[in-house]
Amino acid sequence: MEYEKQYQHVNPAAKYECLLFDVDDTLYSLSSGLSKACTKNIEEFMVQKLGIEENKVTEINRVLYRNYGTSMAGLRAIGYNFDYDEYHSFVHGRLPYDNLKPDPVLRTLLLSLPIRKVIFSNGDKVHVGKVLKKLGLEGCFETVISFETLNPTDGSGSSTSESDDEISLSTKSLDAPSQSALPETPIICKPFENAFEQAFKIANINPQKTIFFDDSIRNIQTGKEIGLHTVLVGTSHRTNGADYALESIHNIKEALPELWEAANKKSEGVMYSKKVAIQTSVMA
Repeated sequence: MEYEKQYQHVNPAAKYECLLFDVDDTLYSLSSGLSKACTKNIEEFMVQKLGIEENKVTEINRVLYRNYGTSMAGLRAIGYNFDYDEYHSFVHGRLPYDNLKPDPVLRTLLLSLPIRKVIFSNGDKVHVGKVLKKLGLEGCFETVISFETLNPTDGSGSSTSESDDEISLSTKSLDAPSQSALPETPIICKPFENAFEQAFKIANINPQKTIFFDDSIRNIQTGKEIGLHTVLVGTSHRTNGADYALESIHNIKEALPELWEAANKKSEGVMYSKKVAIQTSVMA
């Protein structure tokens, strides 16, 4: 892969150079209720904006999310065409953001690490910005990779809508046994490899020296396959593809103390270097 060539001459002394974070249900707890509200909003969008029968949306949404990582990507794959900004406004614009509270503990943990920190979310930039602001985490991340970063358009879907019969047929095909048999989506998002590859290029990330934090098992598994060190957040049960599993992002220091140990050694080295420079200056 192209991005691997960029890192053939990286500093071998640094084990980790970047921390890559998902946002939803990773930087805050699932108990916040945002995920549940988001699912409700998606299903209402499917009924009100796309005309899908109400008694079918829950199952369709479940299958789309399972196969495509996001309901939005799945809807586009089976032929629905809609304005992306309208979708995000409808789905995220009505979320109970007030359920999120400032998290000074997490902020302190993040700022105590002199390592690059990057956001990698399937969410739109407005949503990500609102979450970071509510959590008090503004200024903690060098770069934010959001939906718009990977899907730069004028906001509208590019393909034409299919007929109802074609859409219905495509929905049935989602039960296909292999991923390759599924209809393709024009949307670039996790858990697909092309999303990770683009994120690496955009943020200049070496996956072999990056730790990836996410609550999705599928995202974690793809991350592992593509060379990332992986941390599954939201459970203490480590699954295939996860190098670590954290009940909460607040457990990061207990699970990965080497991040702080490496940071302390780096700090001590800088202090020693300054001390030598001062002594040399005085002796001269």
